[in-house]
Amino acid sequence: MTSAPSPARLPAAIALSGAVLVGILTAIQARINGELGLRLGDGLVAAAISFGSGLALLALCSLLLPSGRRGFRALTTGLRERTIPWWMLAGGAAGALTVATQGLAVAVIGVSLFTVGVVAGQTVNGLVLDRVGYGPAGVVAVTVPRVLGGVLALAAVAVSLQGGVLDRIPLWMLVLPLVAGVGIAWQQATNGRLRQRVGTPLTATLVNFIGGTILLVVAAVVSVAVSGPPDTVPGEPWLFVGGAIGVVYIFLSAALVVHTGVLLLGLGTVAGQLLTAFAIDVAFPAASGPGWAIELTMVAIALVSVVVAAAPWRARRRPQG
Repeated sequence: MTSAPSPARLPAAIALSGAVLVGILTAIQARINGELGLRLGDGLVAAAISFGSGLALLALCSLLLPSGRRGFRALTTGLRERTIPWWMLAGGAAGALTVATQGLAVAVIGVSLFTVGVVAGQTVNGLVLDRVGYGPAGVVAVTVPRVLGGVLALAAVAVSLQGGVLDRIPLWMLVLPLVAGVGIAWQQATNGRLRQRVGTPLTATLVNFIGGTILLVVAAVVSVAVSGPPDTVPGEPWLFVGGAIGVVYIFLSAALVVHTGVLLLGLGTVAGQLLTAFAIDVAFPAASGPGWAIELTMVAIALVSVVVAAAPWRARRRPQG
């Protein structure tokens, strides 16, 4: 079995705009899942609900759409013939960690502070993955603009920690978004490579949600066994659309990463996340957020980092095994 033909390369402006849209959706999902976790009193149960609903939607789309059925046949053939390695199926673990972190921390620290932690992890790991050629675009040169963009993104993280944030928030709530960001960069690259093998982002996204749902349901069962079930279930429908939003942005990430590379996709995503996160946190402030002035400063720095990293660069690619 051979890899599916690579799609025609999108113009940089369109690909980067798509990455920004991924970030916007990610920030909205983070707020929804964080609020659901707060209302249920259990972030892991909220994460399992989010991923499970996304899986149901994806399974339906994969059954009804011809591209979904073709992709699933390509997946099963690849697994049977061992042309798709097991690690290409593991992207859901990173998605599960991200959604669990949203449910556990966002209602306390705010969307902006969650996002800048993710920024740090994505930036560092995106540089590494592009340099070693892990993503579907192959080896992407680590040029001066890309390094400067990464440094500026990390500077935005440093700004976010001002104003006594470390005194108000448990350390684990700050570390989890960082680890989630590392996982997101790896997930985007892995999904992009799986998408090449199966021929459609839909099947790559389905694989993520199957794995992530399994992990989160197990975690939620353990949490309920230890702490008991939620006392109440909120009735607002908008609290349960996080899974559908996740389907859309993971699908887009898998489709776009071949056009952008891992780092540029991550930085475009960061721009969308931070702009949306700032708007959300101004409208609905979190209890322990850094405040709008610090948030505005870090958003501006992060946006500059995307502009710098998107400066013209040449990619050097080699075939993937």
